[in-house]
Amino acid sequence: MGYDNIKLERDGAIATITLNRPEKLNAFVGTMREEILAALRDCESDETRVVVLTGAGAGFCSGADVRFLAEVRNNNDGDSLDRVLTAARNVVQKIRALAKPVIASVNGPTAGGGINLALACDVRIASERATFGETFIRLGLHPDWGGTFFLPRLAGTAVACEMMMSGDVINAEEALRLGLVNKVVAHDELPEETRKMAERFARNSPTIIAMIKKAVYAGVISDFDTMLFHETANQKAAFALEDSAEGLNAFLEKRPPRF
Repeated sequence: MGYDNIKLERDGAIATITLNRPEKLNAFVGTMREEILAALRDCESDETRVVVLTGAGAGFCSGADVRFLAEVRNNNDGDSLDRVLTAARNVVQKIRALAKPVIASVNGPTAGGGINLALACDVRIASERATFGETFIRLGLHPDWGGTFFLPRLAGTAVACEMMMSGDVINAEEALRLGLVNKVVAHDELPEETRKMAERFARNSPTIIAMIKKAVYAGVISDFDTMLFHETANQKAAFALEDSAEGLNAFLEKRPPRF
């Protein structure tokens, strides 16, 4: 499909999806959710090894377009509500199912569905100017985009309750302290630091990374013994791959592996 509200750009093994409504802090509108899903699917089927998700302009994503939500509510438009909720659910499910790392490069304010889109990603790196808010409650709405799953697992139930019940906005350093982001960098350095992180992932075995991603998220909802079983099965599968031969031999030969 064509992209009206996002951009998809590729540079070698790294693909960047940019939410592209800078004049509205990249608020979701129209088919924007479906476009994100289509871009993720495009990256799934090509030579991309790492996906970066970011926003154009001064913000990452301010969530849903409130004017649109008000129209849906005032018109009792259940079909439109179902469409946007389904589309949001499909996006976060695809991020988790994608057999490639997805990095959220949070370049500015993110709120509502925007923060939960970032939390759905595997890793988050934030500009010092970034802010994070579960602001649904301010509109009399319930969190979606998977927020009630992601936030308690990253920061604990008490933090999740406080953020979602208050609607307060926190800065990047507080988000780092709470474990919502992996790293905070100077604003002007964010693109370069994001690229460095993506390159670190891209140089490693994509097959093993896919296995690790699947195992890590299975571990969130599985018991200890089940995860030990998964680890054993995955390690045996890894040993059967050419990537393990390359990695082991490269280490012994004191050279970078070529996966």
